[in-house]
Amino acid sequence: MKKKTKLLFLTMTFAVAAYGGFRYFGPAEASYVYRTQPVTRGSITSSISATGKVNAVEMVAVGTQVSGTIKEIYVDFNSPVAKGQLLALLDPDVLLSRIEESKASLAVAQAGVAKARAETLNAQRSDTRNRELWQRKLIAKSDMESAETQLMVARAGLAEANSRVVQAQESLRQAETNLKYTKITSPIDGVVVSRQVDVGQTVAASLQTPTLFSIAKDLTRMQVEANIDEADIGRIKEGQRAICKFDAWPQDSFEAVVAQKRLSPETVSNVVTYVVILKIDNEEGKLMPGMTANISVVTEQRDDVLKIPAAALRFAPPPDAVAGAPKRAATQSGILPIPQRRGGRGGDKDDKQVVWLVEDGRLAGSIVVDETGASDRAWVELRGDALSSIREGQELAVAFSKETPGSALAGIRQ
Repeated sequence: MKKKTKLLFLTMTFAVAAYGGFRYFGPAEASYVYRTQPVTRGSITSSISATGKVNAVEMVAVGTQVSGTIKEIYVDFNSPVAKGQLLALLDPDVLLSRIEESKASLAVAQAGVAKARAETLNAQRSDTRNRELWQRKLIAKSDMESAETQLMVARAGLAEANSRVVQAQESLRQAETNLKYTKITSPIDGVVVSRQVDVGQTVAASLQTPTLFSIAKDLTRMQVEANIDEADIGRIKEGQRAICKFDAWPQDSFEAVVAQKRLSPETVSNVVTYVVILKIDNEEGKLMPGMTANISVVTEQRDDVLKIPAAALRFAPPPDAVAGAPKRAATQSGILPIPQRRGGRGGDKDDKQVVWLVEDGRLAGSIVVDETGASDRAWVELRGDALSSIREGQELAVAFSKETPGSALAGIRQ
């Protein structure tokens, strides 16, 4: 009996020592720290972000219709101008000589008309006299017909001379008009935004009208031309509110309104975008043409809704934490016991979105999110059956770290 008791004691001692050695020298159980965010109630603003350029609502490019050398410039950058104000002057010497040449051509044409009239008058007199002589049978009929032909030729010469006068007059008028074009004037009231020429520079208007000045009509009203991706253009509507931020004024936000959604697409590197025009006030004069605007177009506003962090929908629990967790019964509708997951991905790709509850620092279960609403990329509106399963204030897992909070691992589903 003593031997059996001693053998039992030794066996128990050995078992306890073996268990203690295994626990001490064996692999340590993995421990995780979960970073969480609570379910809250509030507002969600869904928006589309893009970049664009600021321009004046009405910008006029002032050019010249005649070639020549810039003789004088009367305005500079940022100069306010009025409609009809003289901006620059081209050298008029060449055009003045063309006017004198046209006047001389007109005088020659007018002299030709006088000569043709005299010849016509003489031919008419000869024709009248020959008709009278032929009626008296004093000349042959051929002489009378010859006089008629000469009268017709004289009349045709007079018509040609008159046409040459009209041609000379039009040439003179064109030369005088071109002389007026040497004076470059402003077509609108505005501000000179750019100046492309200097005194002494030669401009050629033979192929296309060169731009000398760019004038903005009203810099207190500006517009932003933004490129919206084709995936988001369907959510853009005229009249939507937008917020613009500028690098020059990082602390200020500028209100804008969607004024136009253009139908013409633009394709760059196989990426299709559409131009959207936003109207923006510039009463304080802070905005300048060409500035880059970072815009957010508000497409949907939801108030007093239950919202969950977007990171919670992308969270994937660590595989060993899921596999080693005790199976717990659902404590409320929609809360599932932690299942055995393969690969730690929180389910297959075709699974619905789920969020993971955290209680007392441990995963407590998952809830299927069957429907979501508006999103601002940080928060997502909760809809559908999950509303009866998730309460305000519950903590949802968004990331995890192993052993210490400082060693962050990839706990977010890509």
